[in-house]
Amino acid sequence: MTLREKQNALVTRFSIIEDSHERMSAIVARGQKWPGVPDEERTDVRLVRGCVSRVWLVCEVADGVAHFRMSADSPLVQGLAALLCELYDGGTPVEIAEVEPDLLEMLGLARQLSPTRLNGLANVRRTMREFAAVQLA
Repeated sequence: MTLREKQNALVTRFSIIEDSHERMSAIVARGQKWPGVPDEERTDVRLVRGCVSRVWLVCEVADGVAHFRMSADSPLVQGLAALLCELYDGGTPVEIAEVEPDLLEMLGLARQLSPTRLNGLANVRRTMREFAAVQLA
């Protein structure tokens, strides 16, 4: 499945929940199940810069595809960042560099988030894109 197909599948899965607050709650709950970053790996190197809540992101490549683990101080940020991780996990570095996440807008979540939260998520995405670029170099 391509990342564009995966994004459409995620949008379809969460669009079933009509109430936007319930949809956000489901994303937060799902984020609590995403593979986290143990305390000993929560280093400054893995800290995403520019987020109000601290987010640690571990990016790895195995067999040509990327895998992401993350943890955040805030449950809301944990859920939203995990959504990005779920989208890009299993993608190739080329796909990660090229496919932009439209799912926040498609699910109506961008309207619910403060500019600060949106900026923090943009920094998580930037970190993923930079990781992919290093893999392509």
